[in-house]
Amino acid sequence: MAFVLFVTFGMVLAACGSSDSEESTGGDSGESSGNEESGGDGGSGDFSVAMVTDVGGVDDKSFNQSAWEGLQSFGEENGLSKGEGIDYAQSESDADYATNLNRLVRQDYNLIFGIGYLLQPAIKEVAGQYPDTSFALVDSVQEGDNIASIVFKEHQGSFLAGVAAAKKTQSNQIGFIGGVDGNLINKFEAGFVAGVKSVNADIDVEIEYAENFNDPEKGRALASNMYSKGVDVIYHASGGTGNGVFAEAKDLKNASPDEDVWVIGVDRDQYEEGQIGDANVTLTSMVKRVDIAVQDVSEQAMNGEFPGGEVIEYGLEDDAISIAETNEEAMTEEITSSVNEWKEKIINGDVEVPSTREELESFVDAL
Repeated sequence: MAFVLFVTFGMVLAACGSSDSEESTGGDSGESSGNEESGGDGGSGDFSVAMVTDVGGVDDKSFNQSAWEGLQSFGEENGLSKGEGIDYAQSESDADYATNLNRLVRQDYNLIFGIGYLLQPAIKEVAGQYPDTSFALVDSVQEGDNIASIVFKEHQGSFLAGVAAAKKTQSNQIGFIGGVDGNLINKFEAGFVAGVKSVNADIDVEIEYAENFNDPEKGRALASNMYSKGVDVIYHASGGTGNGVFAEAKDLKNASPDEDVWVIGVDRDQYEEGQIGDANVTLTSMVKRVDIAVQDVSEQAMNGEFPGGEVIEYGLEDDAISIAETNEEAMTEEITSSVNEWKEKIINGDVEVPSTREELESFVDAL
């Protein structure tokens, strides 16, 4: 299976800043984000596209929201709107994935995205049953002539987040909170720890997993425990669970304004999530442009160039992975300069960022 890169970002407008206020429901409710007549009958040249969220939901302020923003931008460019050519189906549990995919197929959508690796089994099943419908799977690879697989080099961006964290910490104690412990989030973990250790091998990195992408209370509890032990920077790769990490950091900052506690966001620039009065606890974010990928593949499909059977990989070199610099006060010139230096080393091939725990062990041993 060939790996290809699509670099079309110059044509892509910035994604919308907020999610739609309506929510679609999955599962046994029988409801969907559109109606049974919507889908292929509307939109630009009768082309229509929809997406199925994972359990984080379309307003998770992270991964799913970024995907929906990309679909909204595609709609704006092509005269489509929610329920009229673009739409989403929200999943409340794993059991909703296949149900929602099937519903969108029945509504005659030309292209259907599965947002997140958790949808891989459902995409495999449903795409096999409907070879005339195009599917795109984000964050995992599934073979099939009518399936495009979209993946990212998250470990590269996480490495840069680790560099920023190592430059910012005063306690030399840094935390990582993941969603579900598995190959994908291990990429974030491995890259992040490698970046930290590349700056200072003596920094301790505490690692915890919530085993859920939509449990803010668990995220808050894990963050509370870390901060209480002296950790002053936490990178979360946990979707909606990360909202609890931000809540805990803001509470601590509110109680002790002179105490520095930081969160590194993920997927979207999560600067707004860290705002508390005149302060902001978001150091930076590892931005993963799911919105651009969704818009990019939608454009190709609409133009009759759907990359079925291909794996599209996005990384630092095409600006689909980046580090946010929105908090200019926190991301000092020294930190930004260091991040950019390491970015160039990665792009030039001077640094091979580990993407697994095994690769990380070898990487750290070689430092």
